[in-house]
Amino acid sequence: QVQLVESGGDVVQPGSSLRISCAASGFSFSTYAMNWLRQAPGKRLEWVSGINADGGFPGYVESVQGRFTISRDNFANILYLQMTNLQPEDTAVYYCAKGTSGPYSTELAESDYWGRGTQVTVSS
Repeated sequence: QVQLVESGGDVVQPGSSLRISCAASGFSFSTYAMNWLRQAPGKRLEWVSGINADGGFPGYVESVQGRFTISRDNFANILYLQMTNLQPEDTAVYYCAKGTSGPYSTELAESDYWGRGTQVTVSS
């Protein structure tokens, strides 16, 4: 069965960097787009970033553009999100989500599996 296990969340100060990871299993990882979603306290689930199956054409929500970098290792079946210059508004539970096809989509409905999430807290 599809399993997505996020790790690397932490409590950090504003301006810090952090890399979170997602270990995937139970499906052909290199065949599907992957996404990072997040949910801040009291807010809706939000698409943050996506990457195509072959690792090309990554995309980001405007609020993280230039600060976050998504990448994937199709040999090790791992998805990454490198986050820099973190701000308090980045505080959220971050979820790794499997896409339904090769190209990624910003639509939440186009992610059919996600993990339990990893907490990222940005606070001074």
